[in-house]
Amino acid sequence: YLAWFIGWNSVLLYLFAVLTVVVAWSKHVVLFIDIVSDYNVTSMIVQAPVAWDEDAEHLFVTGQVINIPAIAIIIAITILLIIGIPATTIVNLVLVVFKIIILLIFIFACCNYVNVNNYNPFFPPNEGSFSEYGVTGMLQACTYVFFAYVGFDSVSTVAQEARSPERSLPIAIIGSTIISLLLYVGVVPYRLLDTDSPLAEAIKATPYGLWLSIFMDLGAIAGLTSVALSVMLSQTRIFYAMAHDGLLPPIFAKIHLQRATPWVYILIIGVFCAIVSGICRVDILGETSSIAALITYIFVQITVIVIRYRHKDIPRPFEVPFGPWLIPTVGSLLCILLMQGITKTTGYRFLVWTALGQIIYFSYGFWHSKRRKSIKSASISSAVGLLPTVASITEQYTQYGLESDLANENSESKV
Repeated sequence: YLAWFIGWNSVLLYLFAVLTVVVAWSKHVVLFIDIVSDYNVTSMIVQAPVAWDEDAEHLFVTGQVINIPAIAIIIAITILLIIGIPATTIVNLVLVVFKIIILLIFIFACCNYVNVNNYNPFFPPNEGSFSEYGVTGMLQACTYVFFAYVGFDSVSTVAQEARSPERSLPIAIIGSTIISLLLYVGVVPYRLLDTDSPLAEAIKATPYGLWLSIFMDLGAIAGLTSVALSVMLSQTRIFYAMAHDGLLPPIFAKIHLQRATPWVYILIIGVFCAIVSGICRVDILGETSSIAALITYIFVQITVIVIRYRHKDIPRPFEVPFGPWLIPTVGSLLCILLMQGITKTTGYRFLVWTALGQIIYFSYGFWHSKRRKSIKSASISSAVGLLPTVASITEQYTQYGLESDLANENSESKV
C-alpha cells in the first residue's frame, strides 16, 4: 500500500511539474519573440483564461483565450515520447549540451556584477500578510518552488555512472542550489525580479544587453524543454510500472510493437497536459506539484530510518551522517513546516487526488496486484507443503502396516 501511495503521489508530482514548466516555457517564447522582432504577441494567446481567487475562493475569468505555446510544446513532447527512447535521448542530449554552454556564458558574464548589498536585508521585513516577505513569506515562497527539487533529485539517478557517488552527488546537488541562489540574488535586488523571467531581469543589470538576452532566452527555452521532456518521460514510466505491476488496468502498460513505448498512456497524458496547461495559471500548477513533492519526501525520510533498522546488513557506501534518526527526522519536520504555506484550496486538491487514489487502489489495484498474488501463491504453496500427500500417506501406511503385520506374525508364531 505504501508503494502505491508514494507512486500515486509521484504521478501527481511529475504531472504538475511538467505543466508548471511548459507554462513558464511559453513566457520565454513570448519574451524571445519580443526581443528579436517588432511583433507584439497578444497576451490573449499566452495566458490562462481562468484563475483562482484565493481570498474569495472561486474561479474567475481573466479575459484571455488560451495558452497556445504551452499546448504546442506538450503536443511536440508527446509525439517525441511516442516515437521512442532513442529519438528522445538524442533530442534531450542536444538540448542539455546547448543549455550548459549558455549557462556557462551567463555565469562568466554576471559573476563580476554581483552586488553584496543585495543580500541586505537577508530576510526582507514582513509587509503585513503571511506571504509578503519576512520569514513567513520565505516559507511561502519555498513551498511554491519546492517542485524544483524534482530536478535536483534526478541527479541521484546517475549514481551508477559516478566514480565516487558518495562524494560527488552531494556536491552536485548542494552546489547547483548554491550557484543558482548566488546568481539570482546577487545580481538583482529582490524587488526588481520579474516572476515570469528572472534571468532577463538579471541580464539587465549587466552591460551586455541584447546579445546576452537572446542567448539566455534561447538557453532558457532549451533548458525548460529538456526538463519538460525528462519529467514527462519519467511520469509516463511511473504510471507504466504501476500498470505493469497490476495496480492499474493493463491498457496503460500496452507497448507499441515497433516503438516499444507505452503509447496509450503517453497519448492520454499528452491530451490531459495540453488541456490543463492551456487553461491554468502557473501558481496553481506549482503549488499542486509542491505539496505532492513534500508528501513524497516525508515518506522518503521515513524510509531511510526504516531501512536502516530492517535491513542492517546491506552494503552502504554512503550513510546519512549523525545517525539514522537526526537528519531524516529534521527533514520530515521541515517538510511538514513548509506544508504550512500551502493554501487551503491546494490542500483540498491534494485530498481529492489522494481520495481518487484510494478508490482506484481498493477497487482495482489491491485485487490485481502481482505482488499480492505472488505472496498469496507462496503462502498457499507453503501451506500445501505441510499437508500430507498421497505418496507420503502410502509410504507411512506401507511402513507402519508392514511393521504391524510382522509384529502380528511374530506373536502368532510364539503362541
